[in-house]
Amino acid sequence: MKWQAEETGPVWNQPYLETCCRAALHRLFLAGSAGRPTDRMDFPCLDRLASMGLCARDEARFVLTREGTSRHAAEVLNVRKAAR
Repeated sequence: MKWQAEETGPVWNQPYLETCCRAALHRLFLAGSAGRPTDRMDFPCLDRLASMGLCARDEARFVLTREGTSRHAAEVLNVRKAAR
C-alpha cells in the first residue's frame, strides 16, 4: 500500500479491491503454491487480480505473485510496513 501526502491530505494510489476480490485474494493465499483452478466461481475476481499483477495465470491455475502477497498482508491481514 502506498499513500501520498498532498496538500489536501493522504491519497490512496492503488485500485480499490471489492469485497469479493479481497476474498478471492485470501482464498488464493490459502491455496499456497497449488493455486486456484480457473474453473471456479471466483474466476472474474481472479482474472481482475491477474490484470492488476496480484496473481499469475497459466492454462489451468491462478497463483499468487509477490505483489499479491504484499497486498494480501496489507489489506486482508492489516499488516503495516515499518516506517523508514
